[in-house]
Amino acid sequence: MYAIIETGGKQIKVEQGQEIYIEKLDANADEVVTFEKVLFVGGEDVKVGAPFVEGATVTAKVVKNGKAKKITVFKYKAKKNYHKKQGHRQPYTKLVVESISL
Repeated sequence: MYAIIETGGKQIKVEQGQEIYIEKLDANADEVVTFEKVLFVGGEDVKVGAPFVEGATVTAKVVKNGKAKKITVFKYKAKKNYHKKQGHRQPYTKLVVESISL
């Protein structure tokens, strides 16, 4: 069984036991998080939400919070003596999906 959930403005396909990286949540390590914005549940019986599936939840355990690898943002305009270098590390939350319930 799998589900598609909405979190952080994105849609993510999850299965039981899967590790996922999502936009940072306000939750500490070893806390349990429940997602109620379930868009789709697939498997033997398929349920499609309009926009969300009624009564469906996905429960996950927070493993850790962290930051992704650094990316470099470089802006440059030719012949105008303009250049700007900036770095960014996106914060994330790592989860392990425990259960999908209808």
